[in-house]
Amino acid sequence: MAAPLAERLRPKSLTEYIGQTHLIGKKGTIRQILNSGSIPSMLFWGPPGIGKTSLANLLAKEANRPFYTLSAINSGVKDVRHVIDKARRSDGLFQNKQPLLFIDEIHRFSKSQQDSLLGAVEKGWVILIGATTENPSFEVIPALLSRCQVYILNEFTKAELLQLVDKAIQEDQILQQKKINLVETDALLMLSGGDARKLLNNLELVVFSEKTNEIEITNRKVEAAIQQKSARYDKTGEQHYDIISAFIKSIRGSDPNAGVYWLARMIEGGEDVKFIARRLIILASEDIGLANPTALVMANNTFQAVNTVGFPEARIILSQCVIYLATSPKSNSAYMAINKAQALVKQTGDLQVPLAIRNAPTKLMKDLNYGTNYKYAHDYPNNFAEMEFLPKEIEGTILFEPAQNTKEQQLAKRIKDQWKSKY
Repeated sequence: MAAPLAERLRPKSLTEYIGQTHLIGKKGTIRQILNSGSIPSMLFWGPPGIGKTSLANLLAKEANRPFYTLSAINSGVKDVRHVIDKARRSDGLFQNKQPLLFIDEIHRFSKSQQDSLLGAVEKGWVILIGATTENPSFEVIPALLSRCQVYILNEFTKAELLQLVDKAIQEDQILQQKKINLVETDALLMLSGGDARKLLNNLELVVFSEKTNEIEITNRKVEAAIQQKSARYDKTGEQHYDIISAFIKSIRGSDPNAGVYWLARMIEGGEDVKFIARRLIILASEDIGLANPTALVMANNTFQAVNTVGFPEARIILSQCVIYLATSPKSNSAYMAINKAQALVKQTGDLQVPLAIRNAPTKLMKDLNYGTNYKYAHDYPNNFAEMEFLPKEIEGTILFEPAQNTKEQQLAKRIKDQWKSKY
């Protein structure tokens, strides 16, 4: 049985490698490292199907170094130590050329598994090459990260993806047996999500879904063969946080179009409906707040509704809420007020509660002047009586500053009418 097209098409030399010219071009970093003959431990960071494994293989081949591989998914500390011992024993056979140890998806290694690599890397028994789709700053322990150079692999351009498709059609021995005409490529590229492995395997799937040797690749045929428009979206990885960040910032920036787009990206990626709705509740208070108090009611009702209804109809409710929040006036005055208040508490510590507003349920407490001179607001005109409610040390402190929107300016007028000199 033949290997998948993506595997058959792996580059056999750096000249065959497509993309990442900043690393392997004539002045690329990896090219310069190979020319120097001194290879540091390194981490390749980039999205799935971008060529991290292929680049590691080619690096070992070009440098003429022994090459060991482990997958973090199915390897433990015992496997790591076994490979390191094997590399140490073979070191003398390669005239002091340190072996390369490639660990795919190194971010899946636990702290103890990553710790087990430290000694070998530090002593120079192996040169570590780790591949990760996640931000190494968060997923690789500092001691190991500090011993590695981090190289970012950029997403493929459209031209590079088309180059991969053309290369497959022209050079793969199995596809050469077919007469393939690329009429349309939009669906093929879109459904790959920028993942070269997925792109090539989807191409092969479309080709062999046809019962003839003369094949026209069209958007309709691609969608029919693949059957599902899949978005690349890792619910636990960095892209998860990037997309939710884009989602929140679009709504905060009052762009309903971008808000709905990023919502769709999360929905198509299979994001948890409760996660999306919870973030909308937080945003309604943090970024809209007193500028439109109904926003929080809308977001909370959305949370309840989507939990009752579920997908697919929940998408409509979420869309309604996103558009409402995006088009609402914005204010972070409540958010800023509590930030200032908490900072003040940390700075001043546990200040005494003024006697006038202390609880006085017993005669002893009343004798100690608890509650003395307290003004009960409802006994005064307009249900307001001016007095100081803050501790003596911070009297007159302003924490809430009304923003420049219609609702809060109405509040500001009321506050000024009541407090006069304070505001």
